[in-house]
Amino acid sequence: MSEPKAPLRRNGFTFKQFFIAHDRCAMKVSTDGILLGAWAPVAGVTRVLDIGAGSGLLALMLAQRTPQTVQIEAVELDAEAAEQARENAQASPWAQRLAVHTADALAWSQLQTQRYELIVCNPPYYEKGVECATPAREQARYTTTLDHTALLNCAAQLITEEGFFCVILPVEVGETFSRQAIKQGWHLRLRTDVAETPERLPHRVLLAFSPFPGESFSDRLIIRGPDHHYSEAYCGLTQDFYLFM
Repeated sequence: MSEPKAPLRRNGFTFKQFFIAHDRCAMKVSTDGILLGAWAPVAGVTRVLDIGAGSGLLALMLAQRTPQTVQIEAVELDAEAAEQARENAQASPWAQRLAVHTADALAWSQLQTQRYELIVCNPPYYEKGVECATPAREQARYTTTLDHTALLNCAAQLITEEGFFCVILPVEVGETFSRQAIKQGWHLRLRTDVAETPERLPHRVLLAFSPFPGESFSDRLIIRGPDHHYSEAYCGLTQDFYLFM
């Protein structure tokens, strides 16, 4: 007889190897974040940075995907979210190689002397519009505190010459972001368009930029097949994280 499974914890999201509490964060665990954390290229990295860490989801996913020698840092402006990310990191199997900084990423980047082979960001992408319920959620959703030009400049200061800067965005926003990145000297190296089903147009795009020119690769990912079950490709990408895969 198999042992009974432990009950799932509340106020967060349980993954196979870690738990993300997110009840004190403006933006919760989402498919966007999981896609980015599973997709970002990690081969050969020694130092990783998550800009706008929120609950710390990306930092923990990348810790799971990388060797014990890899150091992972995260920077988050909102003090409550940063503290929760720190608690999530400390409760994880990788506490010794995770560091969370409570800071404005733009100001923080000016003080750094080391560079990162991989930088990830699930950035805000809405222009200022309808007011949000809290200032923290507004900060997480809107580009008022971290516009994309400033974000690209920030990443450029922190990336190694052949490193990758990875984001996930709505497709139309991603097109504008890509044009701005190229204008600022970045090279688009990887692109994955994400569609919910085969019949629908892509609604998200995963992008990886590098300061170093090189071959560019693009593909498409379908989340659910015609039967509405998760596709083989999506399962292959995320199966190390979801409990039900």
